[in-house]
Amino acid sequence: MLGLLLGGVAHAGMARGALAQELVASPLPKPRPADLYLQSIPTGEALIAASGLSGQVSYAVADSATGVLHETHGPLLRLPPASVAKAVTALYALEHLGADHRFATRVLRSGPVVNGIVQGDLILSGGGDPTLDTDGLAALAGQLVEQGIKGVSGRFLIDDTALPRIDEIDAAQTDYAGYNPTISGLNLNYNRVHFEWKKQGEGYSLKMDARAERYAPDVRIARISVAARNLPVFDHVAGQGRDEWTVARSALGNGGARWLPVRLPGLYAGEVFQAVAGAQGLRLPQGQRLAETGEEIARIESAPLSVVVRDMLKYSTNLTAEVLGLAATLSRGLAVNGLLSSAQAMSDWAREALNMRHISFVDHSGLGGASEVTTVDLAHMLVAPGVEARLAPLLKQFLMKDDRGGVIKDHPLTVVAKTGTLNFVSTLAGYLDAPGGKRMAFAIFVADVSRREAAQAQGAEIPRGARPFNARAKRLQQALIERWGALGPAGAFAE
Repeated sequence: MLGLLLGGVAHAGMARGALAQELVASPLPKPRPADLYLQSIPTGEALIAASGLSGQVSYAVADSATGVLHETHGPLLRLPPASVAKAVTALYALEHLGADHRFATRVLRSGPVVNGIVQGDLILSGGGDPTLDTDGLAALAGQLVEQGIKGVSGRFLIDDTALPRIDEIDAAQTDYAGYNPTISGLNLNYNRVHFEWKKQGEGYSLKMDARAERYAPDVRIARISVAARNLPVFDHVAGQGRDEWTVARSALGNGGARWLPVRLPGLYAGEVFQAVAGAQGLRLPQGQRLAETGEEIARIESAPLSVVVRDMLKYSTNLTAEVLGLAATLSRGLAVNGLLSSAQAMSDWAREALNMRHISFVDHSGLGGASEVTTVDLAHMLVAPGVEARLAPLLKQFLMKDDRGGVIKDHPLTVVAKTGTLNFVSTLAGYLDAPGGKRMAFAIFVADVSRREAAQAQGAEIPRGARPFNARAKRLQQALIERWGALGPAGAFAE
């Protein structure tokens, strides 16, 4: 038994020795390739292919400190920038008007005040303020009431000549798009009127007003009636001194509300001022459009331009962008015959000041689909000297979302950017902060121009397929941003 045990032990020892020799002789495990993690990151081309998007995709991403381009795809494709154009307009306005600039709306008088009555004319003089609302006009009228003014012996005049009158931003849009208003030197409520309807028996109760937070006076300058038709949903005719609208009965349902554009903004502002002044005891005759001078007796001002620009970028207000662009061009002493001439002046400035070479703007808001910009030009703009410090604090945070559209909390990437959306066009440009403090500037355009042009020919405000296209484009934009966020800290961008 002992021999058997010793033999077993000896056999076991020999086995351990043989095993040890095998282990010593075997090669060490090969280390993982240094770029194994990076190999798991899909390429930009793979992400584009997986998106299923029609049309064209262009992007450019650069180091924000050095300006070196990290990665591009179709960088010289000239595509519509949509509302990303407002980032250029913001810089243009800040450069030529100044961050502290304020737009003023004033009341002037042509004669003295006797027993509370202006002996002469009272003039509402616009300064182009794109943020003026009904409550602001009420505050302006309140200043007159505080001075004891109760009426006027002459005329009530409206001066809206501070900016050229422009019928609409983009003629290719539907007539009833509230984001495509008329522009003038006197703008109120973004030159929109609030239309509300309710089912009442066999008919409808219709209401049009100039609502703000405190005041919502009814307006006569815009009228609407129901028409027994299916299409168009809205139709507009410029009446004698008023906007005449009709709406298709089949589109009304049980009730609803929306904003419609105002095509007579000076008279609109004058009517609303007359109403809010009357509510405070100041009686005025019907307003007349006429440029006159006089002594200033009341004034309200907009917020500083830096605040106006921040809100424009956040809410993407087209009228604000157009006013800022026009005002900036005029401040340079240049002649302005319309949006196109001012937009061309902005394009020329951007070529010189921002190193943007392949650009052609037709407006300042990006609403017109004929504007063209390249993503590499936007990348150059974002990394131009002084731009990041001026623009980045004004941009809105771009929230990263999961597959169900929910915001991902504590996402490792931080993005501030300007978005842009037209039918079959989705754009995004801004700054990406990756882990480790790496900041990048980027621009991503997705556009199917042929589908957009076909949809415009049909006249639908939101054509079939536009929303799914936009949703897929946004998913692609986030996927590209996450790719760059993963590659950036490792310095592993493909050359």
